[in-house]
Amino acid sequence: MSIANLRKDYQLASLSETDVAADPIQQFAHWFEQALKADAAEANAMSLATVNAEGRPSSRIVLIKEFNQNGFSWFTNYDSAKGHDLAANPQAALLFFWSALERQVRIEGRIEKVSEQDNDSYFNSRPLGSRRSACASQQSQPIANRDLLEQRLAQVTSEHGDHPPRPEHWGGYRLVPDRIEFWQGRSSRLHDRIVYTRDSDGDWSISRLQP
Repeated sequence: MSIANLRKDYQLASLSETDVAADPIQQFAHWFEQALKADAAEANAMSLATVNAEGRPSSRIVLIKEFNQNGFSWFTNYDSAKGHDLAANPQAALLFFWSALERQVRIEGRIEKVSEQDNDSYFNSRPLGSRRSACASQQSQPIANRDLLEQRLAQVTSEHGDHPPRPEHWGGYRLVPDRIEFWQGRSSRLHDRIVYTRDSDGDWSISRLQP
């Protein structure tokens, strides 16, 4: 079978303006809970798209760690490629795709850093191996081979034991949304798309988009 002939007809569910919550964060919480109950693979994984100072886009998968009325948060190395992109252009887009439910959620908005207190709290809650790796890795920077990376990890373990400190360059970002789209796959590619947009007063409006 050729790649051009690979397709799936989506038939699991529908989405109507009358079905969704008035608040998009509540709607996201509802869908996220359903994704967890459906045992969707990596339900907390999202694609993060950024644009650098030269206008070049890039994307990667990161894991959401919190969402609430303030926005959607994740943690990373501020000196990474994505960190440099966000320093130059503090706007980004997130994408969740839950294949098991034939659903997508697209989220766009401005970026801000979370507090140092939140950074410390989350870092100290991570598994020990993850904390050590955060100290050992200069994320997105080239390295000659895997052995050097393993040596750095061994050095961090030797120096700090079970209590590696949070690096100053490691912390969280929060996307404060101004647009959130809920996409439900439908038969014959006539998908349902309900989008929330935030106005200057902070209120949300709801509309349907054509597929």
